Amino acid sequence: MNFSIEVPAEANPLTDQTLYHVLQSASSNNQQQVKSGAQQLQNWEKSPGFYSSLQSLLLRKSLPFEVRYLSIIQLKNGIDRYWRKTAVNAIAKDEKYLIRSRSLESGINEPDRRLALQISIVIAKITRYEYPHDWPDILDSVLEQLQPSSGSTPNSLPLSRTLLILLYIIKELSTAKLQRSRASLQSVASSIAKVVANIYVGRVKIWITFLTTGGDNEGGALESIEISLLALQVLRRLIVSGYDFPNRHAEVRDIWGVLVSHFGQMLALVHGSSSLLGASSRKLIENHLIQISKLHVNMVQSHPAGYALLPDSTGLAKAYWSLTRQFGETLGSQIPTPSAKIGSDGDADKDEGPSTMEKLTLKGLLLIRACLKMVFNPVQTFRYQKDEDKEERKTSKEMMRSDLLSGDFARELMETLVTRFFVFTARDLKEWEEEPDEWEKTQEGGGSDWEFSVRSCSEKLFLDLMINYKDMLVQPLLTVFRNVATVQNTDILLKDSIYAAIGLAAPVLERNHDFDFGYFLNNILVQEVQIPQPGYNILRRRAAVILGQWLPVKEGLNRSLVYQIFQHLLDKGDQLNDQVVRVTAGRQLKNVVDPFEFTAEPFMPYVPNILGRLMALIEEVELPDTKMALLNTISVIVTKMEQHISPFADQIISLLPPLWKQAREEPLLKQSILGILSALATSMQAESRRYHPLIITLIQSSIEPCSESRVYLLEDALELWSTVLAQTPSPATSELISLVQYLFPMFEVASETLRKALEITELYIYLIPSEFLTNAALIFNPFGLLLGSVKPEASGTVTSLVELLIRSADRLGGVSAVHDLTQSLMSSNLMFTLLSGLHHAYLAHQTTGPNRTNPSIDGIIETDYLNILARLAVASPLLLISRLDTALQTSQMNGNNHQDQGIQWLLTEWFSHMDNIGHPAHKKLNCLALTSFLETGERWILSRLQCLMTLWTDVVTELVVDVSLEEGKVEYRDSLVYNDPNAQKPDGPEAPADERSRLLAFEDPVHRIDVRVFIREKLAIAVEMCGGMETFQRVWVQNVDEDVVRAFSALGVF
Repeated sequence: MNFSIEVPAEANPLTDQTLYHVLQSASSNNQQQVKSGAQQLQNWEKSPGFYSSLQSLLLRKSLPFEVRYLSIIQLKNGIDRYWRKTAVNAIAKDEKYLIRSRSLESGINEPDRRLALQISIVIAKITRYEYPHDWPDILDSVLEQLQPSSGSTPNSLPLSRTLLILLYIIKELSTAKLQRSRASLQSVASSIAKVVANIYVGRVKIWITFLTTGGDNEGGALESIEISLLALQVLRRLIVSGYDFPNRHAEVRDIWGVLVSHFGQMLALVHGSSSLLGASSRKLIENHLIQISKLHVNMVQSHPAGYALLPDSTGLAKAYWSLTRQFGETLGSQIPTPSAKIGSDGDADKDEGPSTMEKLTLKGLLLIRACLKMVFNPVQTFRYQKDEDKEERKTSKEMMRSDLLSGDFARELMETLVTRFFVFTARDLKEWEEEPDEWEKTQEGGGSDWEFSVRSCSEKLFLDLMINYKDMLVQPLLTVFRNVATVQNTDILLKDSIYAAIGLAAPVLERNHDFDFGYFLNNILVQEVQIPQPGYNILRRRAAVILGQWLPVKEGLNRSLVYQIFQHLLDKGDQLNDQVVRVTAGRQLKNVVDPFEFTAEPFMPYVPNILGRLMALIEEVELPDTKMALLNTISVIVTKMEQHISPFADQIISLLPPLWKQAREEPLLKQSILGILSALATSMQAESRRYHPLIITLIQSSIEPCSESRVYLLEDALELWSTVLAQTPSPATSELISLVQYLFPMFEVASETLRKALEITELYIYLIPSEFLTNAALIFNPFGLLLGSVKPEASGTVTSLVELLIRSADRLGGVSAVHDLTQSLMSSNLMFTLLSGLHHAYLAHQTTGPNRTNPSIDGIIETDYLNILARLAVASPLLLISRLDTALQTSQMNGNNHQDQGIQWLLTEWFSHMDNIGHPAHKKLNCLALTSFLETGERWILSRLQCLMTLWTDVVTELVVDVSLEEGKVEYRDSLVYNDPNAQKPDGPEAPADERSRLLAFEDPVHRIDVRVFIREKLAIAVEMCGGMETFQRVWVQNVDEDVVRAFSALGVF
């Protein structure tokens, strides 16, 4: 009977029986029951006893598999979330003990492989958290289970399950970030290695004896193969992760020798024709070979010196190369024939994955490449090295260089790679024809994919050889190239492999005087891409690749000819330009136009055809990754063409809406589309405005909170939004203004998009300042939450935006607009946050000695806070003082509720901080602000005349310079004052946002007011308000230090 949960969670108590029914519902085929069951399980996650109850149901083997499996999955997820002691609603200590005490036995005796695997993972996760402190005996208990089983045993299930548990424990401990976990594993590695090695050797002996001499215990032999494979996996993980210097341990050296011997025996068995070797046994033995080869590769990558110093390591590398060379003999056609064409070579009809020999060959290539890295590019480490460690590294390098990596060996490697592994195989040619999209994608070999492909790994190894042995390998390669690279030579596959080598070696050959790539391009390659004979599509593809490799590194090539070649290769009308050729050309064109020396003019004649063919190709291909690659090429073309792309923009835009509709479930493809639009807006600047209806629609659909793709597209959509704003001339359209509503929710402390949201806000303020001034309160409240909660860089951006609003208000409406903005500022929490930070800094700076405290804001943030007050003061000092009076009266920052008291602490902090302001513009701004307070004629500012004179002397000395060009004539000028609004205008095209920023900066008081004139004017006002110069001198100037007065008077300001 199905059980459906309808009652609320709190009314559904947790019992084993109730939990069983809930798990049954959650694992049923009824979606409603699954949903309600999952919800109830989620509600119980934080309930005491939930996870031990899950384990109790798991232990009941009579229950249905689905229920038991879901219980272990829930338990595994709960360990990730709630096992840590510091986790919220962490599992109780008693419940943890109960789960631990039953885990090992349940895993050892579990008959179902799937459940046993999950139980092993659970035990491993617990071990990672608990070992060695809270579960110190787990590894001892595991070893105790293993030791009696070193020999043959009638029941192999407990042994197999224990090895599986041990395997996952080692995996977890070896990947732990804490050094404690890795150190704990290393402390017991030797004991584990000896026990597991005995099991491995004993089991291998059983099944090898059976396969070589026969017998009647076939089932026991098969069990032994499975157990020895598990033991081998444990040893591989343990030797690589459980030892810092594996070569120094006798048990590792012994195991290493045994495995090298077994590798040869197992390889002979797999290649033999024993009638006792069934398909399942063969597969298991092949897995043994793969595991041993993984150990060899992992060892040389993780412990290069250790690998070199283990027994017969160079002989092992040579054996791998011998195996690799033998495999190379089987690749492709033995002798490339002129008639080689797609889908017609050898055993192309066979549809098989990588064989064991291919996998071992790949491991051999990886091993040799790691040996090269050990010698020529060793990994640098900050870890302290003893003399013994340094000597081992030195010895290992010398050993590898002398015993393995000789010049003759390097040449043999290069020749084999080029003539065997670079040649297309029958499988390659078949996949080219049947799955062009998939095959072309695999040939890119980007990222870390090269580690899983023989061809890609061969290319990496070849380039390593050319870089490190160029003096002895370049000439042999060029000799072969000259013999092959003729139009008359029709050995297509061989020619393709040699061309592949020349392309890969481009970074090495581009400065070689014996090789003229320009001659090859102009006289050979251009002819070969036009040959209409079957099979030459292989060379056409190679031509696109080699040009994509050479153009970024070689200057002075005939680019017009290169553009013609790509235009030809993208022509679908030519039958030899199949999809692989055209897609490859589309990909590689990005590398051709991307280099710095690219200029738009020579490319212009070919743009219409190339863009048209690229866009047709995008519609033709099916793989989203391929579409994205081709879109990326178009994006690069748009970026590099700059304003020259405008005539072709309509052609590009027409492709995007249908492509957006097709990419419903492909957010990465939509990201590429947004990237192209961003590139178009940047290149076309104001001309891109005609595409705003499309662009704004796509931005809105990508940033709406309810949008399913928002999580994938938000970053790219914000980048496009920012670009559009930067390139939009005034006035803004209503559609662009309507996007502002989506901006405010992004002002969150934890938002990853905060930086971009603030950047967009700045662009909007420049574009539509009136609208933002009207709704300033909507901005100030979230800004107040940000101040003090974000990093100094983000805090500085916030304060800069507030300054920008104040400047905009002053420019648009004068004191009246600044009054309204200040009212919004005071009514928000932003001003309180600002003043609180400054007051805390003031109090902290009054403390000294052992009782000294640190301010809550650092010096940079304090400067940012003071800049906001300075902007208000310069706009209207009386307005600022009145608002400060109100703010301080209602706060705890005004001890006796007198205005003077509040202003006094603020001025004290303000003046004391002036020496910490390094930016000249910021220093001048604050100087203007403090000077403007003289307008009040109040005692609290006149009593600080000495501080003012000191500040004036400092600022005027720094900013006022002699600009006269005539000898004997002196003309002093404020260096921050701009006289020409176009003085800062760039020589090239200027984005509308940059123009708005430049013009507003020109009107900034910092750049319009001469600091000397300003000081003179404000001093004159103060003198007048004091009743004349005599009274001013007697009451205020006489209290100023004579040296300070003398230094200020010497400036000639007043």
